[in-house]
Amino acid sequence: MINEQNSLFLFIDVQEKLTAMLTKDKAKKKASILAQAATLMGIECVVTEQYPAGLGSTVDEVKFNLPDSTKYFEKTAFNALENPEVAAAVKNKENIFIFGIETHICVLQTAIALLNAGHKVFVVKDACASRDSDEFKAGIAYMKDAGAKIVTTEIALFELLKSSKHPMFKPVQNLIK
Repeated sequence: MINEQNSLFLFIDVQEKLTAMLTKDKAKKKASILAQAATLMGIECVVTEQYPAGLGSTVDEVKFNLPDSTKYFEKTAFNALENPEVAAAVKNKENIFIFGIETHICVLQTAIALLNAGHKVFVVKDACASRDSDEFKAGIAYMKDAGAKIVTTEIALFELLKSSKHPMFKPVQNLIK
């Protein structure tokens, strides 16, 4: 069962210089929506930043919408779980919703590690991006073949809401209108 308590949003490297390389900023917009929804619904968030000294920090559209309890981690390995602090931060969550940049590198390697660690992994496709569309498609296909569920922002949010009776239904719905 998917709910706010057993789920976590894992933001992978939604950073200034990485988003600047993208031809579309859809992933940044969707990551911002997910950050806002996490704040409304009390969903735990973990943010990774790949070599922030060179690639900049998490973009403001995401950073300023995240819950205050969000944990930030720097990394240099493509697989975020190579950082023991990241691995510890996600360890007790059954469902990991993962998204970010680049789909075929850091998102992919982290998703595979999460699957190998026994988590249920949901790749939020429209909140992922790569500089090259072929690389993006290959990364998504690879994760799907490995056992990750491929979802969209709306699928993820409505899976968590479950019903229009959820107390945060209206505020979350307003994020995607």
